[in-house]
Amino acid sequence: MATTSVGLRSERGPILLSLMLATALVALDATIIATASATIARELGGFEQLPWLFSTYLLAQAVGTPLSGRLADVLGRKRMMLAGVALFFLGSVLCGAAWSMGVLIVGRVLQGLGAGAVMPVSLTIAADIYTLEERARTQGYLASVWAMSSVVGPTLGGVFSEFVSWRWIFFVNVPLCALAAWMLIRRYHESSREGTREPIDYLGAGLLAGGSTALLLGLLEGGSTWGWSSPTTTSIFAAAVLLFVAFVVRVRRTRYPILDLAILRRRIVVVSTAVSLVVGVIVLGLSTYIPIYAQGVLGVGPLVAGFTLAAMMVGWPLSASNAGRLYLRIGFRLTSMIGSAVVVAGTALALLLGASSLVVAVAGVCFLVGVGMGLTAVPTLIAAQSSASFTERGAVTGTNMFARSLGSAVGVAVCGAIVNAGTTLGPEGLPVGPGLMSAMHVVFGVLASCGVLLLVLATLIPADLQEARDRRSGAAEPTAAT
Repeated sequence: MATTSVGLRSERGPILLSLMLATALVALDATIIATASATIARELGGFEQLPWLFSTYLLAQAVGTPLSGRLADVLGRKRMMLAGVALFFLGSVLCGAAWSMGVLIVGRVLQGLGAGAVMPVSLTIAADIYTLEERARTQGYLASVWAMSSVVGPTLGGVFSEFVSWRWIFFVNVPLCALAAWMLIRRYHESSREGTREPIDYLGAGLLAGGSTALLLGLLEGGSTWGWSSPTTTSIFAAAVLLFVAFVVRVRRTRYPILDLAILRRRIVVVSTAVSLVVGVIVLGLSTYIPIYAQGVLGVGPLVAGFTLAAMMVGWPLSASNAGRLYLRIGFRLTSMIGSAVVVAGTALALLLGASSLVVAVAGVCFLVGVGMGLTAVPTLIAAQSSASFTERGAVTGTNMFARSLGSAVGVAVCGAIVNAGTTLGPEGLPVGPGLMSAMHVVFGVLASCGVLLLVLATLIPADLQEARDRRSGAAEPTAAT
């Protein structure tokens, strides 16, 4: 298929639009609730439970990601995508109608599980129906959804909570879910598969979900809700280790594991997964602490602080949509190395930021990091997908996305520990004190080190990937768009 067939007006355009709508659900929900959290706490009470609105969503999304990716290989992409949208729909309705903080948290869990299916399966579907030459452009479309949501989300959250009701933050998802599901049902047709369907390893799924939950819970809540050395945190991490060991034993003993660890024997999958983890650390580190630096050190308002961060989400899709031209010409490894070098430059420049830096300089750093991410995260994911067969692609994508979620939790935990050690919380819930700028420099140093690690990992990408296989076969999968 020609590259010109990529776009919303092409034959596959409605499918791409439905994937963008589904992605918008996840992207908006990641940003829209932040500006309304105080209003929600005042109306429902339970201010001490407010952090769980974010933690439970991230936990459920991270746990659901690898499981949904594998189930998409077994049960079919369309079925899992519609299941994810349905879960997000139910969660949004429950959140909008919530009469207590506990009910709202349950709704957020359902939303997180839906998001954990939508993200990996949408990327897998895009990999199925587009050729290698086309995938970077489709990734650019999907990444642009995050760029728009980073700007629109906080604004909508503030408008709804101040002029209408915070409940519409969730109710706005209802028509989006319905439209995305209708377009998928009508335009995305998946060919039936030959042979007997593999049985689902429910025990392995439970062990993987339990271990992932314990690990991420310890990383997200350790050092804040519980001390790092507290018996609670220690017990949670110990439980995570035991559950993961049991999961590995289960995988080795069952014929059809929920996640075949054999895919991790491939160098490109291992490197791509490691890259995704480091990307998660850098992105969440910047996303969490650039606004704190802008407000607490530079003294700007939340809106300006948000726009400095939005520069990263603008640079990402711009470079991602053009990454295909590079990796088709010079290969995945060199493209990823160039992107990683740009990330190193951006994070290194962050070390020069100080108490009197201009806001435009902060936005420039974020934009540069975003450009580098688009040239690193996208090619490495596409390379891993291209190395996998149709029946493995969902698992590979889900593992990659889970690694990013894990990296995000690690980034928040490490950077949070650094900032909390040198500051105190002010009346608005933000870190304050004379040590904030020093703590920010340490955080920026950690992120710069991660940028260097990203560059090292990029050099490990195999140079002899069989890209020709995808070019010869086109989409070449048992999936058709009609």
